[in-house]
Amino acid sequence: MIKTRTLLAALLLATAGAVSAQSNDLPRQVEFYFDADALSQRPVLELKDRSQTGIDRLMRAIERNPDSTLESAQLAHYAMQSGRNDLGRDLYARALARMDINNGLWRPVKWNYGWDLYRAGDAEGALRQWSELGGRGINSSWLPQTLAIALWKLDRRDEAVRWYAAAVRSEPTQWSTTSRFAQLLPQWREDERATLAEVQAAWAANPPSWP
Repeated sequence: MIKTRTLLAALLLATAGAVSAQSNDLPRQVEFYFDADALSQRPVLELKDRSQTGIDRLMRAIERNPDSTLESAQLAHYAMQSGRNDLGRDLYARALARMDINNGLWRPVKWNYGWDLYRAGDAEGALRQWSELGGRGINSSWLPQTLAIALWKLDRRDEAVRWYAAAVRSEPTQWSTTSRFAQLLPQWREDERATLAEVQAAWAANPPSWP
């Protein structure tokens, strides 16, 4: 355990000052969102070996190679899933500071970081990550409903409903009711689907027009 803490301390020092530039603006909304965007949702950050030996091996790889972005992001994801949110944020910043938007890992790292932030109680941080993805010209089918729950959590209710309306415009048979939420959103937690159901109810009560 002492050796592990030493490695963690070294990683934290190495990530000091690493900042990922982000925008606070929502992406410009378009009428339809049909792109499956499988790249963003690739499960590249899930660790196959979650044992202490596996974690130590991953940290040593990061120590040896400062540009090991995948390993940094994998450890960041694991850290936040384990409740070590400060470490996770630092490691995500380290990974993102070493890649640009043309890197094949950029989209899945941003997407996962958004979810890890949301599940850590930081809906605003999650919104920044997802908004930056949505601002890159890909009309991802996951984007409207995902932005909607973050906006709803931030009490930006009108904006949440407008984004949910984009999901309904795109796939009315899927999103007009809540009946298929469990099928459509299998990776979402029950409380997340419940939040989206609140947005759906607000949309159904007063559907906004487009544009």
